[in-house]
Amino acid sequence: MELRIPSVEQLRTIYDRDLKEAFPTAELKPLRNIEKSWAEGWYKPYCLFDGDNIVGEAFLWLGHPGWALLDYLCVSSIRRNGGVGASILEKLREREAGTVIFGESEAPEDAPDPEMARRRLGFYARCGLRTAGYDTEMFGVHYKTLYLAGGPVDDAALMEEHRFVYENTFSADKYHKYVRIPFDPKAAPGPKVPWQQ
Repeated sequence: MELRIPSVEQLRTIYDRDLKEAFPTAELKPLRNIEKSWAEGWYKPYCLFDGDNIVGEAFLWLGHPGWALLDYLCVSSIRRNGGVGASILEKLREREAGTVIFGESEAPEDAPDPEMARRRLGFYARCGLRTAGYDTEMFGVHYKTLYLAGGPVDDAALMEEHRFVYENTFSADKYHKYVRIPFDPKAAPGPKVPWQQ
């Protein structure tokens, strides 16, 4: 299996086939936004190919050189629970050697399905992702911050790069209203709205 960038047509196919099926509408960026970010050089939509078939995806939202946010990790429904997700992360680590890849996974204590959130965090830990020393809140959802790197990464540096990705994408008003890096457990939760709103 090989991790590579798809054609625009392949991206559109797997967006409809895999991402729409795997992610709630509120968490899924419109395809036009992904295509625009990709065209502008801020996005890498990696796909795992098994021959001619795409069996999974790992989309990176690029920040400063050497930093990227794992925006979506998805395995095609017919290939789940067979090690494809772990394979994608291992190949991503090889393809993006030298890049700190960070991301968010729902915090079990505030998740609608706490057990699923715990299992997801366990999967990432088994695949070598570390848990950062801060959480985030995006559009009213509390997340643990995870990262994939060759060794420990300073939380302050990670937080700065994490903020940069969102500040570089959203208007200042939208960023301040819906993005909290770090998450403040004492603050009232932010409004839960689809990110594209």
